[in-house]
Amino acid sequence: MQKQKLTNFILFDSNKFTKRIIFKEGASTAFMLNFSGDQSLPAHKHPGSHVFLQVISGGGAFIIDGEEHAVSAGDYLFVTGEEELAFQNNTDAETSIHVLLNRTPDERFATNI
Repeated sequence: MQKQKLTNFILFDSNKFTKRIIFKEGASTAFMLNFSGDQSLPAHKHPGSHVFLQVISGGGAFIIDGEEHAVSAGDYLFVTGEEELAFQNNTDAETSIHVLLNRTPDERFATNI
């Protein structure tokens, strides 16, 4: 058994969003994405994966296959790896999102940035 506190992985950088790996086990990876106001995650896919996203704090908009979906703290999303995913923190609030990638496509998706 392993235990972590999500708050230990909430770290903001005024220059860019941050990604902090919580667990990486087998083909699955859990991590936090942290966005200061007006920061964004570019559109991308996670081929062969299932993506679970929980907004821990703040808000913004996910763009899934070109369609915008407003989100706020407490919202939980499921996206297939074939859907194109982007995020825009279009608020002044700091936003943290817990992500679980089931079947991580390759090591690029399981590193801190």
